[in-house]
Amino acid sequence: MTLDPVSIDLVKRPARAFPIALLIAATLALPASPARADLMDSVMSGFGMFGGEKYKTEIVPDVPAEDLYNQGLAKLKAKDYENAAKKFAEVEKAVPNTEWGRKGLLMETFAQYQRPSYDDAVQSAQRYISLYPNSADTAYAYYLAGMSFFNQVPDTMRDQTPAEKSVEIFTALIQKFPKSEYVSDARYKMQVARDQLAAKEMQVGRFYLTRKNYPAAINRFHDVLGKFQNTRHTEEALYRLTEAYLAMGINNEAQTAAAILGHNFPDSQWYKDAHALLQADGLEPQEHSDSWLSKIGKSLRAI
Repeated sequence: MTLDPVSIDLVKRPARAFPIALLIAATLALPASPARADLMDSVMSGFGMFGGEKYKTEIVPDVPAEDLYNQGLAKLKAKDYENAAKKFAEVEKAVPNTEWGRKGLLMETFAQYQRPSYDDAVQSAQRYISLYPNSADTAYAYYLAGMSFFNQVPDTMRDQTPAEKSVEIFTALIQKFPKSEYVSDARYKMQVARDQLAAKEMQVGRFYLTRKNYPAAINRFHDVLGKFQNTRHTEEALYRLTEAYLAMGINNEAQTAAAILGHNFPDSQWYKDAHALLQADGLEPQEHSDSWLSKIGKSLRAI
């Protein structure tokens, strides 16, 4: 794309709020004197009425996109990520919808991620995905967005929205670009984020259990098995269900939870504890096919 050698920006002087006619009239009413003459000259030239310039013309050199891009790379090398992002943004602004513009937007995203300015990186990545859904670097834009959320995942005491968002984006990356070089790490990061989400559900479930709010606790442990069954919290969730159902006197569900735990994790300490709980009530682990847990058990055995 051929660029104009220069761009001309017209910068308008600040507008005056005081009416010009009133100011001139007030000046003419003054007695004749050198001071009045100086003031009259200032009024006329200041408002550009008789030959004074109303607009100021500035000549701004037009920097080629490649030069702007290289300036951004230099800023990156110096770890000046904020100004690197600005330079790459200038590239896209100068030549939008071009190959240089596309590269500028991707590198702007990378610089924002490195800074780190994660919210800005997510916005830039999403914009890149929207504009260039099929480019060779779109998978990388997904990866940067997912990592921007992943790096903000908090401890289980706080809101887990970043973990949820990272799982959502990594899932899209894996589905849309299954052969991408970023898939392997995305799978790993997604598993870590899912484990964090399961940990949050377990934390809330245990809280309800200690308050003897068994239905609320059961719902949380159910979510762990339904949504995050391939995490390290599955064993404890089955044990806690055994505990909660037994406390409510729903023995068939308690027996089923313990039986599924034993089928899938026979050497687990959680299973030994669940078995002991049942034996204390004269019961044994036994899977009841009419239980919703039985369906969960089948899907666990399929993993």
